[in-house]
Amino acid sequence: MDLEPGALRGQESDPLLLQKTPRELPGSGQDCYEDQPMRYIPGDVEIGFFLPLQSPEVSNVTGAERFQRPPNKACRPYTYIEKNYQQLFMAAFTLHEINRNPNLLPNISLGYRVYNSYSSEERTLEHYQWWLSGTYQPLPNYNCREPGKIVAAIGGATSALSVQMGTLLDLYHLPQLHSYLKNTQFKNIVGEQVFVDENRLCSASCPAGFRKLPLEGKPPCCFSCSPCSEGEISSHRDAEQCQKCPEDEYSNEQRDHCLPKTVTFLDVNDPWGKAVTAVALSLSLLTALVLWVFVKFQDTPIVQANNRNLSYLLLTSLSFCFLCSLLFVGRPTTASCLFRQTVFAVVFTVAVSSILAKTIIVVLAFRVTRPGSRMRIFLHPRVPYCVVLICSGIQGLFCAIWLGNSPPFPEADTHSESHHIILTCNEGSTFAFYCVLGYMGFLALGSFTIAFLARNLPDAFNEAKFITFSMLVFCSVWISFLPTYQSSKGKAVMIVEIFSILASSAGLLGCIFIPKCLVILLTSWENTIKLNKDQRPSRSKDFSFF
Repeated sequence: MDLEPGALRGQESDPLLLQKTPRELPGSGQDCYEDQPMRYIPGDVEIGFFLPLQSPEVSNVTGAERFQRPPNKACRPYTYIEKNYQQLFMAAFTLHEINRNPNLLPNISLGYRVYNSYSSEERTLEHYQWWLSGTYQPLPNYNCREPGKIVAAIGGATSALSVQMGTLLDLYHLPQLHSYLKNTQFKNIVGEQVFVDENRLCSASCPAGFRKLPLEGKPPCCFSCSPCSEGEISSHRDAEQCQKCPEDEYSNEQRDHCLPKTVTFLDVNDPWGKAVTAVALSLSLLTALVLWVFVKFQDTPIVQANNRNLSYLLLTSLSFCFLCSLLFVGRPTTASCLFRQTVFAVVFTVAVSSILAKTIIVVLAFRVTRPGSRMRIFLHPRVPYCVVLICSGIQGLFCAIWLGNSPPFPEADTHSESHHIILTCNEGSTFAFYCVLGYMGFLALGSFTIAFLARNLPDAFNEAKFITFSMLVFCSVWISFLPTYQSSKGKAVMIVEIFSILASSAGLLGCIFIPKCLVILLTSWENTIKLNKDQRPSRSKDFSFF
């Protein structure tokens, strides 16, 4: 900091920073300085500065030259310690800022005297005595200044001198500068907030894993230690900010180191992977068993009355619905990501459109009863297959557009779990994914509406009630899927979708086919028992004949 003349005191103009007049050392031509204040600025109250600004020169006189003249103890040569003058600049600037601020010490001006702090504690303490007594000779317990003029002292270049300085000043009940300006704060010339408080203790250092959190209305050295958030670290003490770990790393418990994340996915050997695989295969096998029962008893009235070919198609699609959930298990690849959602969408659409076709046939069979009605053309055997083909084709077109514009792709999820990198499939286009689900929901809602309206039609083999209940289960599962899917992260996203696939498929199988299958098997068992009873008398007659 460069101080211009008069910068330390607004009303004065001093040509020299140190108001000392050097006088020549007799017979040597060297400058020497008397033991008086090196700088003096008057004020209502006064502070003493004792700073190491000069040091004695080492004499280079040797031999007989040392005895050519008597030693002069009153004046000794000294040299400036220029690097220490910054201490004086800071002290002078601080007092200047205090004096120019009327809010700090109203109607009071701070003055100061600057003394040199020698390497000798004895010499420096002698200067303290001069300053305290107000004379050019150290007179202990004597003060020729006004009472209360001296208020504080600043100094103590070494620890030994600080101890001696404190011992001496305690006798006169004099503090440091901060005790006089306790609990004050002001803004300096550049607008920075400056705090002075003798009772203030700086906060303890923040260890690694924490960051300094400034306290509002407190000085900068007063702060609290806030632990780094998850995923952030601070590797050194008193960190101002925590640093984020790379995406493939996470912070340890102490928040002072980053550790590599573990790569994971829904593996077939994981507990969830094993459970999903076992359930999917079991349900698919059960569906195949039901299909076998329907084929074996295809000539029974209950199978024929409900369009057995549509029942075969529906059971086949349900079996594939269970199996398509396995596409979500295992390490994601480009192929598995492409087929995962599209196969699920198309297969489920075939199943739902088959139910829609069965529902339409049931309603038309009871509504179109008049001879010559134009509606009878919809009872043609090929109409149900056209319904399935058209509905499935529209879904296939949606999937083709999806894959052509923004196909799903493998992705490493580094944010869902703090300690793991989860390999999953990015849907590519969220809009396309929800369009596919929405279209499937539209077909399911249509089937539910038609079946609900036809639930009271008279017929022993009317399956409208079963379809109504199955569609209710189906829609409930997928409606609850949407918010759960949105709020899930990591592996939970895949598990939620797998559960929805298995639950809705199981709902269709259980509500539509399991009751019929039981009726078929029970009826067959009863018929077999009745046939056996009818055959026993004839066998008895044949035995008696022989």
